[in-house]
Amino acid sequence: MGAWLQAFLFTQIVEVPIYMRSMRCSAWAAFGASAITHPIVWFGFFHPAFPGSYAAKIVAAELFAWLAEAAYFRFAFKRKRAWLWSLCANGASFSLGMLSRRLFGVP
Repeated sequence: MGAWLQAFLFTQIVEVPIYMRSMRCSAWAAFGASAITHPIVWFGFFHPAFPGSYAAKIVAAELFAWLAEAAYFRFAFKRKRAWLWSLCANGASFSLGMLSRRLFGVP
């Protein structure tokens, strides 16, 4: 659970400012996007029962996070270009997370 919390906080630190600026939303609305998707990605897609290689799980999980967060902003908050900004936010948190893991071993 500690590893998930570390990854969750890392994701929020990266994504919340991107969403606040691009979606012009509150910190709570920005926080809500990955608060919905992150547990599903972490505990669902990477559960041992979920089929596929590690690479396939990453692709499936990131596609899910991107599309679910985009839908959250597009339909719940009527934000235009939610697909683009969700791609940017998720791309940033994924890339920085992989870089941080490579350099520092976390998240």
